[in-house]
Amino acid sequence: MFFGLTIEKVMVIGVIAALIIGPERLPRYAEALAQFTRRTREWVQGARTRVKDEMGEDLDDVDWRKLDPRQYDPRRIIREALLDDAPPPPAPTRTAVRRTTPLARRTFTADAPPPFDSEAT
Repeated sequence: MFFGLTIEKVMVIGVIAALIIGPERLPRYAEALAQFTRRTREWVQGARTRVKDEMGEDLDDVDWRKLDPRQYDPRRIIREALLDDAPPPPAPTRTAVRRTTPLARRTFTADAPPPFDSEAT
């Protein structure tokens, strides 16, 4: 099947073309069609080769069905995003948990001034 054409449709098109073109010119048109088909096939093969050369060996590993734009249904994407449960955060280890006590309120006096770091300022 070539672009949805069946063998019957191709034969009907061929018979109509033979009647319109005529038996004298039909061999020249058939030869031109064959040359066009060969050149098109060579061009497509060259394009495939160039794409494969430029994309590298990873081109064979691509799953082209995943890249089909018809599969991107926004409703399905949102549904999957809402239904997917995020993995729970890892439980903290015993060494990572620090227990701190709240700082006690201290009052400073002239005899006991607050600590001062001369290098920090």
